[in-house]
Amino acid sequence: MKISCPFSRKPFVQILSVAIFSISGSHLSFADTVDLGTVGGTSGSVAGSTATLRADKGTAAAVAPTQANLSATQPQSFISREFIEQSTPPNGNFNTITGIAPSVATTPAVNGPGLSDQKMSMRGFADGEYNVTFDGIPFGDSNGPTHHSTSYFPTAVIGGMVIERGPGNASNIGFSTYGGSVNILSKAPSQTASQSVYGSIGTWGTQVEGAAYESGRMAGSDATLQLNYQHMQSQGYLTGAGINLNNFTFKYQRPIGDITLLTFFASPADVTTYVTDNASGPTSAQVAAFGKNYVMNNNANSQGYAGYNVQGKTTDMEYVRLQSDWGQGWQSDNQSYTYAYTNNTIAGQDPSLYTVKGDSSMSVTNIAKAKVNLPAGDVPGYLKLNEYRAYGDVLKVTRKIDKDLLRLGVWWEFSRTERHNYEADLTLGGAQLAGSPGYPTGIVTTTNFAQQYSHWHQYQPFIEYEWAAAPGMTVTPGYKYMMYNMDLGSAVNQKALTPQYYSYNYTASLPFLTINQRLNDQNSVYAQYATGMEMPPTFGVGNSNTSAPIPQTTTNYQLGFVHKDNNLVMDADLYYIDMSNMQQNTGTNANPNFVAAGGGIYKGVEGEGTYVVGSGFSAYGNFSVNSANYKSSNANNPLTASFVGEIANAPNVTTAAGALYNMGPWNASLMFKRIGNQYNAKLAAQLPYIDNTDLNVSYNFKEVSSLGAKNFKLQFSIFNLTNRQNLVAATGLMGAASTQYQWQAPRSFMLSGKADF
Repeated sequence: MKISCPFSRKPFVQILSVAIFSISGSHLSFADTVDLGTVGGTSGSVAGSTATLRADKGTAAAVAPTQANLSATQPQSFISREFIEQSTPPNGNFNTITGIAPSVATTPAVNGPGLSDQKMSMRGFADGEYNVTFDGIPFGDSNGPTHHSTSYFPTAVIGGMVIERGPGNASNIGFSTYGGSVNILSKAPSQTASQSVYGSIGTWGTQVEGAAYESGRMAGSDATLQLNYQHMQSQGYLTGAGINLNNFTFKYQRPIGDITLLTFFASPADVTTYVTDNASGPTSAQVAAFGKNYVMNNNANSQGYAGYNVQGKTTDMEYVRLQSDWGQGWQSDNQSYTYAYTNNTIAGQDPSLYTVKGDSSMSVTNIAKAKVNLPAGDVPGYLKLNEYRAYGDVLKVTRKIDKDLLRLGVWWEFSRTERHNYEADLTLGGAQLAGSPGYPTGIVTTTNFAQQYSHWHQYQPFIEYEWAAAPGMTVTPGYKYMMYNMDLGSAVNQKALTPQYYSYNYTASLPFLTINQRLNDQNSVYAQYATGMEMPPTFGVGNSNTSAPIPQTTTNYQLGFVHKDNNLVMDADLYYIDMSNMQQNTGTNANPNFVAAGGGIYKGVEGEGTYVVGSGFSAYGNFSVNSANYKSSNANNPLTASFVGEIANAPNVTTAAGALYNMGPWNASLMFKRIGNQYNAKLAAQLPYIDNTDLNVSYNFKEVSSLGAKNFKLQFSIFNLTNRQNLVAATGLMGAASTQYQWQAPRSFMLSGKADF
């Protein structure tokens, strides 16, 4: 492995740039290595550890889609920048990348790759039950730590990812680390100046245009500047479901004196999507009339009219980071940050009611459960807002003591949120109905609520000690304290439809213990005991009972093995997780209803590996066998007696297999992923397995004089090569008139080009 550091002349950076991942291979010249991307901000060996990893060409580490670290203390999968560039959609996002990893089930984008939000689960833990970070900063919705994959960080600005299947050490901070962490990492700065333009065209009118700039190391200051702008638009596979996205990313690094490295990062984005908010796909009648890709229509007298179902989202994330070496073994890493999300939605009240002749109903249901038609037969809908901003700080300090390492620090965050859902007359341009002339008196539907204000503040101090207990052995005990406070107030709160004001406090004391034993230069084993807590969703209480929901907690036991040599990288692990105080959403995403579901046991076995066959060819595979079941003791409690057997939305297996080719200017990958059967509570049956196969082939042209480019890459991609259209979601029993369905988007194509100057 070789570590590339943009400020190698500064001695403090030689300490800060400690590689987290040990990539095997002989020490060849720099030109004979592959840039795997940046790793940092998770559980590095020193404060602020960050490095650009390079693996020797031709080795298994250089081509592996996923791999673990020899010093791992829990199951993990590192996904390199090389794999992201060669084998994922150019218009994708972090959830299009994660799907390759073991035990990860990323639902195929029903509107086409990168063209709609995708949800992923890890070992059966749903979005919100695992952590997502960017450069070590946890982020997520303030009404429950879930995520919108199309709204943040296109693949062009992602330098690598580390999927951690477990709570990690005490120094792993976040909302819900107990289910694991998805760690997104920004790109490392280049040491030389360059400019790039790139673009893609594909099926369904998909277009991507972008430009990137690298200053290289600036003379006189050693500073670097990175800029990236990307625009993406598409009509989408689903009818009327267009998308328009813009992202700008800025990253500046500069040494301050001889002991500190300053980083400033900013990434604002906006995305407009045409999507139904209160419908989850076509009904069987709509499929029969319009096809599987029906979602909206062009009838302005319908609740499913594309012009009435629009989401406008803006996001941003900024941070200032100071990484310092204070001498005598002391180092610090401090990140002060803010991020925000605004979602303005206009939506039809029930788009699932559209038929060939029009909507079967144009009424709303009031608080008395009575159907009421709007004046003049206008189209009913609603206006929804979800807007929040978070402020926080992550401080990590380390002290090197002989061969041991002390880590301590604290994460603090505060957020403010405003939400509302108002009934509206869509025919009148979305005019708010409540109190408007001619609007029937007393209409308050079961889905709407007045201005709802909430805020949280939380902090997580931690301490751990990495003890070099014996040759090749590190033992790391640790402790983390979690404190979370949430306040909410609304004059007409959701579900309760009455004034509600409440404040909750949650605390947890979480012990950790990990062991890593390096057997030799190529093999290691590890064991982990860890605990975790997830804060309950802000809207978890929406009925007349405002008693505080109990946080979910887990106790994790894991064992694993890692092997690395030039021709083979592989790892495998066993896990057992005991979950208590489970909260299950028995409502919908638009109108959730969380209830106590008792306890559950998650257990399984996982593995991944890459083998170099020769002549440029390599083979890749991973697998997981996963079990997720409610505890038998649930049956003895009247409140949880209905939660028995298999836990919903937890695939029983995941498998992946692929062939990779890398020789001279040619790169190619053929990657297959299967998500196994999973119980669907809405279907009251097993959702069948989901298969997906992608093919990517690229060729690099050097010194293209006609373009004035140093390098030009041309890439052709086929997504869902075998044209599978698996059922990926359903809202009710198969065949029921009201059940809505979602299918995997069919085969699509993309041609991409990138010129470097």
